[in-house]
Amino acid sequence: MSKKVVKFEYEKETKNSIRYKEVPDEGTAPIVGSLYVQKWFAGGSKSIEITIDKKD
Repeated sequence: MSKKVVKFEYEKETKNSIRYKEVPDEGTAPIVGSLYVQKWFAGGSKSIEITIDKKD
């Protein structure tokens, strides 16, 4: 089992959601890429973090 915290920054707003783009660690490829979060949850957040818990 391994956990990874992935950071995202605001990219653009759509009708019902906000698109965030991943900020990868230096020298690594993105894990998720873009992420859409519903406006009712995201509110005015300019950055978010997602924790991925990989179970082997």
